[in-house]
Amino acid sequence: MNLQLTLAARYLSGRKLRSVLTTLAIVFGAVVIFGMNTMLPAFTGAFQANALAASGQVDASITLRTSDIFDSRIVDRVAAIDGVRAFSGLLNRAINLPPDYLDADPGTPDAISAVTLVGVDPAQATTVHAYVLRAGRFLGENDSAAAVISQSLADVLDVEVGDPIRLPTASGEAELTVVGIQPTRLVPGNEEVLVTLRQAQVMLGMPGKINTIEVNFDSLDEDRRNQIEESLLAALGDTYQVGALASNSELLTNLRLARQIFNLLAVMALVMGGFIIFNTFRTIVAERRRDIGMLRALGATRWTIVGVILSEGLLQGIVGTAIGIALGYALAVGMISVLNPVMHQYINMRIDTPAISPLLVVLTGLIGVGVTLFAGLLPAISAGRVTPLEALRPSVGRVSLRRLAGLGFWGGLAMIVLAVLALLTHNMSLIGLGGVLFVAGLILAAPALVNPIANLFGALAAKVFARDGTAALAQGNISRQPSRAAITASTTLIALAILVMAAGLFSSVELGFGRVLRRSLGSDYILLPPAVAVWGADVGADPALAEELRGIQGVEVVSTLRFAPTLINGVATSAMGIEPANYSQVSSLAFTRGDEEEAYAALSEGRNLIVNGVLATAAQITVGDEVELITPTGRHAYQVVAIAGDYLNAKIATAYISHANIAGDFGRNEDVLIQANLTSGVDRSVVEAAIRDAVRPYPQFRMVAGQEFIEENLQVFKTAFVGVYGMVIFLAVPSLIAMVNTLAIGVIERTREIGVLRAVGATRRQVRTIVVTEALILSAIGTAFGLLSGIYLGYMAVGAMVAAGFPMEYAFPAAGSLIAIAAGILFGVLAAIIPARQAARLEIVQALRYE
Repeated sequence: MNLQLTLAARYLSGRKLRSVLTTLAIVFGAVVIFGMNTMLPAFTGAFQANALAASGQVDASITLRTSDIFDSRIVDRVAAIDGVRAFSGLLNRAINLPPDYLDADPGTPDAISAVTLVGVDPAQATTVHAYVLRAGRFLGENDSAAAVISQSLADVLDVEVGDPIRLPTASGEAELTVVGIQPTRLVPGNEEVLVTLRQAQVMLGMPGKINTIEVNFDSLDEDRRNQIEESLLAALGDTYQVGALASNSELLTNLRLARQIFNLLAVMALVMGGFIIFNTFRTIVAERRRDIGMLRALGATRWTIVGVILSEGLLQGIVGTAIGIALGYALAVGMISVLNPVMHQYINMRIDTPAISPLLVVLTGLIGVGVTLFAGLLPAISAGRVTPLEALRPSVGRVSLRRLAGLGFWGGLAMIVLAVLALLTHNMSLIGLGGVLFVAGLILAAPALVNPIANLFGALAAKVFARDGTAALAQGNISRQPSRAAITASTTLIALAILVMAAGLFSSVELGFGRVLRRSLGSDYILLPPAVAVWGADVGADPALAEELRGIQGVEVVSTLRFAPTLINGVATSAMGIEPANYSQVSSLAFTRGDEEEAYAALSEGRNLIVNGVLATAAQITVGDEVELITPTGRHAYQVVAIAGDYLNAKIATAYISHANIAGDFGRNEDVLIQANLTSGVDRSVVEAAIRDAVRPYPQFRMVAGQEFIEENLQVFKTAFVGVYGMVIFLAVPSLIAMVNTLAIGVIERTREIGVLRAVGATRRQVRTIVVTEALILSAIGTAFGLLSGIYLGYMAVGAMVAAGFPMEYAFPAAGSLIAIAAGILFGVLAAIIPARQAARLEIVQALRYE
């Protein structure tokens, strides 16, 4: 084993450029896997710690399963349970603040973008928590318009005890007097404003309601505590839950999704790194045939040769993974240092250090080293099978198409056919499998297709710039090693396939969602909350605002949206209350099943609802089904009358019910979004001024013209393409490494050949042209395969989103395809820079003496 490691180390040190390029492929993947999985858990942990601190670490908190409000009299049931030592009913709600609300300075970023209003019964709350105050006093039973805040919030607002603070509420902006200041929060987060429970109910328009009951038990015995929890659930019913306070599930879900995306990209980078290593080791075997023959002739066994090749992979895997872990940690530290000011500014949360676990280090090491060893296994076994006679015999120059068109080619072709047939089934499981089959089929069939494609692009290059036979030499170099060329092109294939797929997906999103956007937000004016679609944290307005708007001369119709959380078939759902008659005049849902006119009429008659496509897919329901909604007043059966959706709720499971039902079953009458149409022919400036006057007491709303809002959102889709370009840059790195590696190895292999060319009169410029042409042909092969794969994968992704209920239709990514072609050419040029320079600088005598 020592001999094998020694030989491997000597060979790697003698081929520094190749060793560095191959190792970089592993470094890149390890950086992403380790960096992202240390940063994101640190962020998640800080957020969850903040939620735990906000909960006060009580023994249990009781909420509805939907996290909705419920009757405050439920506290009496909890108090009657044997084992409950102390209890406190709360009404707490995050309040998203409009931009520049606190500092009124558009030129500087907001220090705080949201606060949490917490309504407490002072007598109950002080039995559960010990409230420490730095100044002033705690809330009293008879307080009104009084508040207790933290020192950190007081510093931001520049207030002291006795000073006023203002907050947007459902009945207009409210002024509160600071009566007490608590210490700075140990675990920063959205700042809390404590008021009496009665005051919070008035401010939020929820009289007699709470949404949390905090409980402390009379025992530390685990069995006894479990018994108390069971008694609580038995007394309250299965619509309630007992547990720690839930944190922001939507944010945590997005974080998990982000981690999955980064891990997917990292795995893809490692897969491409595997291609690079596989390609390199295959070339090593070909280049060292004479060395292998000499070792075998001197008595080395097959397993000795296998051990030498795998030892090289092991050394590169260990070094690359170690460097990747170190750089990944540095990446995490750097990203946290960049994000911390932003997080502190917007949600007053600070991340300390990256979260490193021994398991993550071990897994990253196993993945990095494992990919390297796996990629080198087949070439190592191939090297071990070489006999001394075969190794010392001259190698074959050109591989015929007939030889290549074997089992791999026909197997790949069969996979491609199956993938195309999978599209016709409209079954998303089969279509997803088809995507894998299509890419794998192209990779398997690629070696047999390299020669004809290389001939085509070689002829084109000869006519454009690579004259004097240089194009023929470049094409011949590729044709001699079609398998290596196919593997190298596969890395470009993956990068550009993702680009084309993403471009097709975004084009389809823009087309499908754009139509829904114009249909559902086509009113003259819209009153928007600070955070669109995150309705639970938006404080709306009571019905008085909508009535005042209806009374303005020149306003023809006003329609409002109301929100309540619910569960349908176990799926967390946004129940949106609409006024069917008014809503259809200012806006409209985009219907996919059911009659529009009949559906709107049905909403006004009993418990009927319209579900959007996301909910219909997630809950497996269709028109005519009866579903059960969990509400603060119990479980209620509703009839599904149509499947339709709007733009704002297109990404989340949503059910549309009438205002009457959302008020009766959920106790909600708060308007979170308001739309208005004007009478034809009125002076818009006069009416607009009147609307602004009516909305002024409600700073949580932003008034925009419908067309202006449509243009804002369409611009978001265009901006999304920037993310695609970033993804291409991300995936281009291993693709470039692959081509640079292949070209550099080719230069080393052909050192004597280049020396002969220079000796018979070839100029340095012609040598450079050969290498550049070879790089362009390789990138052209990868680009061609990448376009085919990307178009298929894009169609597959759109089909998956349609099946999931999103309003989509496939749009061919013409612009993305052109960008992919340009990127492929650029990859070829960039990849050729170092190898071309290396080839051109070879001295004739040294090249002829090279062995």
